[in-house]
Parts: sequence; structure tokens; C-alpha cells
Amino acid sequence: MIALKLSQIGNSVGVVLPKEALVKLGVEKGDTLYLTDAPGGGMQIAPYDPDVARQIALGEEIMDEYRDTFRALAK
Repeated sequence: MIALKLSQIGNSVGVVLPKEALVKLGVEKGDTLYLTDAPGGGMQIAPYDPDVARQIALGEEIMDEYRDTFRALAK
């Protein structure tokens, strides 16, 4: 577990992530993190948006199903 301290940043409150947390998340300055609901009522922070991941998977299924159509349209 890594304890995080909330800090005043202008009119907002922010969290500074220590280097250890950045390495574990696989992110760096400028990347986007997503705070989502976790099972059991908590929250989780991750470098990917589960909704976007679901949409990408759906898009890949559609592209696989209509591969020939997309190839014909690309010509």
C-alpha cells in the first residue's frame, strides 16, 4: 500500500504520486489516469478507461467480421 497526501493546488485539491506508484502504473508525466468505481464500493485508479477498452474490443470484433468489406473499401 502507498499512502498519498492531498495537497492544495490553486482552487483544487490534488494528489502527488511518488515515483514508485508511477512505475507500478506504467505512466509518466502527461499521461491520463482514470478513477473508476471498484467492486465493493471503493474506487480504483488505472492508466486505462474500461469503457474505452470495451469499445476497442467491440471495434476489433466488427473489423474481424467485416474484414473483406473494409479491404474492398480501402481500395
